[in-house]
Amino acid sequence: MSGKLLKVLSLMFVFVLGACSSTQYSSQEKIDAALLKKADVITEYKIGPTDQLLVNVWRNAELSISVPVRVDGNISIPLVGDVKASDLTPEQLALDIEKQLGDYIREPKVTVVVTGMGSHDYRARVRITGAVRAPQSLTYHEGMTILDLVLIAGGVNEFASTSSAVLYRQNNNEVVAIPIDVDSILSEGLIGSNYKLQPGDIVTIPEKVF
Repeated sequence: MSGKLLKVLSLMFVFVLGACSSTQYSSQEKIDAALLKKADVITEYKIGPTDQLLVNVWRNAELSISVPVRVDGNISIPLVGDVKASDLTPEQLALDIEKQLGDYIREPKVTVVVTGMGSHDYRARVRITGAVRAPQSLTYHEGMTILDLVLIAGGVNEFASTSSAVLYRQNNNEVVAIPIDVDSILSEGLIGSNYKLQPGDIVTIPEKVF
């Protein structure tokens, strides 16, 4: 996972934890913009830590390996040693390996295939925290809603303040706090705040203040 993504996720979790005791929503302008935001579409896959790669060197079976991307974003290649893989497309990584192998073999031809997309799964998760029976971190699926997430988490517990839940969504490099009335969704069937989720969303349901 890139350092930038780690920083954003860290800020989101700090924001969530800090808001549990005193919910502060974003301005209506920012809320409207975040709700209108379209889910990010991956046009080209970028390699990240925990991905599993198949590196094939044509006519050099002894150099062809299946290798994981380490947490530092590098992989280890025979003859070459460590090669940066994180934040590159498979095609870009293949070219980098070809250049470095060129010092050892004549005109190397390299292909890189992502056989396990662990980093994508992490980035594409949605999370629910707070006063629910089973806090969850789940792989995002298109069409998921707030209600889906609450139900998957086993519903709210007896301490939940369901009228002051919050959806945290990153938009324009900041985290936007969007109010959710889970009580109306669950008890009255009102779906005005049963928003569709996007990858990276965090829903938190605070406890009641006694």
